Amino acid sequence: MEELMIVANVAIVFGVIYKLFELFVGRRERMMLIEKMGDKMTPEDLRKGFAYCPIYSFGGLRFGCLLLGLGLGLLVGYAIVCLTNPEVRGYRVSETLSIIYGASVLLGGGLGLVVSYIVELNQVKREKEEK
Repeated sequence: MEELMIVANVAIVFGVIYKLFELFVGRRERMMLIEKMGDKMTPEDLRKGFAYCPIYSFGGLRFGCLLLGLGLGLLVGYAIVCLTNPEVRGYRVSETLSIIYGASVLLGGGLGLVVSYIVELNQVKREKEEK
């Protein structure tokens, strides 16, 4: 447990330092872009011209599909365990059951994200066809 705390503390310190550097570097990059753009383009030009791209927010869809996939994975894992329930519960059987649960959850979550990607792709294609 003590080794885990050491790793967690190092990760937190590294993460905070990284985010600080990213914050300052990103600010400098944004300032350079603003200076480079200057008076050449206005926000109206960006909305109408080549740089305009409508922003789609599919975060809720992704999260919902992920949770749906995880739930289905748990349900499938539970069904597999119930159908293959051995009489003797030993160490190896317990280990196998946890592997079944973990694999089902990961497969369900991955399937949910793939479905979300397909739905997003179809939505973007539909929006392009409308233009």
